[in-house]
Amino acid sequence: MSEGRGRRAARTGARLIGGGAVAAGVVVAVVAGLTAPWPTIQREPAEIAAVPAPAPVVLACGGGLLSLGRDPVAADGLSIAATASVTAGARAEVAVPDPVALDAPFLTEGDGGAAFTALPEGRTRADIAAASSAQIAEPDLAGYAASACRPPLLESWLVGGSAATGAADLVVLSNPGDVAATVELAVFGAEGLTVPPGGAGVVVPPRSQGVVPLAGLAIGEERPVVRVQATGAPVQASLQSSITRTLTAGGVDQVGALAQPATDAAILGVTVTGGTVDAAQVPTLVRVLSPSADATVRVTVTPVGSPTPALTPTEVDLVAGEPLEVDLGGLENGTYTVDVAADQPVVSAVWQTTGFEAGDDFAWYTPAPLVDVPSVFATPAGPEPVLTLQNPGDQDATVVLAAADGGSRVEVIVLAGESTTLRLAPQTVYTLDAASVPIRAAVSLAGDGALAGYPVWPADAAAPPIIVYP
Repeated sequence: MSEGRGRRAARTGARLIGGGAVAAGVVVAVVAGLTAPWPTIQREPAEIAAVPAPAPVVLACGGGLLSLGRDPVAADGLSIAATASVTAGARAEVAVPDPVALDAPFLTEGDGGAAFTALPEGRTRADIAAASSAQIAEPDLAGYAASACRPPLLESWLVGGSAATGAADLVVLSNPGDVAATVELAVFGAEGLTVPPGGAGVVVPPRSQGVVPLAGLAIGEERPVVRVQATGAPVQASLQSSITRTLTAGGVDQVGALAQPATDAAILGVTVTGGTVDAAQVPTLVRVLSPSADATVRVTVTPVGSPTPALTPTEVDLVAGEPLEVDLGGLENGTYTVDVAADQPVVSAVWQTTGFEAGDDFAWYTPAPLVDVPSVFATPAGPEPVLTLQNPGDQDATVVLAAADGGSRVEVIVLAGESTTLRLAPQTVYTLDAASVPIRAAVSLAGDGALAGYPVWPADAAAPPIIVYP
């Protein structure tokens, strides 16, 4: 090779080596750039918290006790066998609205239940409460019934009653709004879920009530559960349940609706007063339904004020859509909490009777929801009311209970995982505040030939702020 060619080859090799080094450096730089953290600029989006104006508070009461066939001119018509006494009130700074009677075209005479509407005061919600009661002692209907007046719902559940021989149960639908409601009543029974013709397309006009006999929905069904679904407007549903045994009236009750199924329910204030009964008779039972899936349910009965169950907990398996009843007989006189825990959402209620003779009464007790905001509730006319408080949490709760009119005030500590009772005055409105510790509460009433109870529902908390991103 000549000297010139050698120099050109050397220069070419140098360029190749230099280019390779540069390329390798670029690759290293790119890889390093990909793996190294890049500078970022973070800007929090602008946001505005807008609190919606509170909505009016609407309550509807079921009304008086109804009887079928008392009017000889209209043998198939319903009449008021006993008028309801209504107690209503509000927080001290809130004006109590006047009741408005709901139209009841099914009655041969008289009006239906009452409705209350409380408008907010500026940006402050106007919390009100009401409860009603009625008592009767007639050959065809006897007993005492008490219930809380509740807000209407688009979906609710009625757990209780019967359509067997001797029962004369009635589904009462109240529409306190200004728009007609169309209601579907679906029945869960021994054959599962059905929507009978009498339960489809039930129209309840505005500011009125409608009644559907339970026997017309599920004749012969001994343990029905009714799902109430409304369109157009929400309705307040209740069940008047009564029984006649061999021409002897055996009690009456007005059963309130449940808002929705749950996996953990506590039924408070179950009052046992009847003493010993015949072994073939069941004075206490719990009805439970898993609407949509097979479930395993555990039922625990605990005396109020005691951490020890009164009975060995019972575990049962449910078939989806088929209600089941569990015998809780053998309880001594006292007040109890029945806890229903399931691996699927269920609805439940406890039936309790004072006995099976003339002059006895019964009650359906429904689950108590958590009360996690200051709330108001009312006690009706009748026997001395008893308030049962349960603290399901892991920290003690200090509960302040005060008469809404500024009268009596009491402070009680409910230990974590325990329950207690307080005696109240009838026909009084109370405020209940547990300082943001969620608790449960229920009112129960027991006397001579009288038994009733209902849970305390929380006040609808003020609507949470809406975050607006401009």
